[in-house]
Amino acid sequence: MATEASPRRKRSSPDKSGRSSSTSLMENLLGLLRIRVKRGVNLAVRDVRSSDPYVVIKMSRQKLKTRVIKKDVNPEWNEDLTLSITDPNHPIQLTVYDHDTFSKDDKMGDAEFEIKSYIDALRMNLSGLPSGTIVSRIQPSRQNCLSEESCITWTEGKMIQDLCLRLRNVECGEVEIQLQWIDLPGSKGL
Repeated sequence: MATEASPRRKRSSPDKSGRSSSTSLMENLLGLLRIRVKRGVNLAVRDVRSSDPYVVIKMSRQKLKTRVIKKDVNPEWNEDLTLSITDPNHPIQLTVYDHDTFSKDDKMGDAEFEIKSYIDALRMNLSGLPSGTIVSRIQPSRQNCLSEESCITWTEGKMIQDLCLRLRNVECGEVEIQLQWIDLPGSKGL
């Protein structure tokens, strides 16, 4: 019995998630984005008199969350969450939830923000500027969730962006965050 020979296909090896990938993460990785979730301001009440808020940050397939702060509509997280950035054109979603012990967590609003302006400022390769120099300003508009002007600043040898995001789909609330870039040796880089 003769069998027909089939042409061999080049196969790529599966990565840690089991997906086949012809390029490694490091080849596509631009670097890491550290998002400091500073605090919530005037968040919505979802329990009897308060809320137990936490923040979830999502970008593409990545999802990170802060710890829960009990009974506080003005929580101070001051927590760093780090995303791997391969495409700076993907928006980042931020959602605030109220933790409930016996039922599904309640949504307390959401916001979306872009990092393209921040990446553009990083790509200017500025160095030697006096600390505190404002490199760029982004104004609040209907196209973003900013509640006030956001400044990209050169601070102590690092490019920093402070954002105050107005939460959507809720009666009130804002979340203050700060962006900082981390270059990774071996990554594609900016």
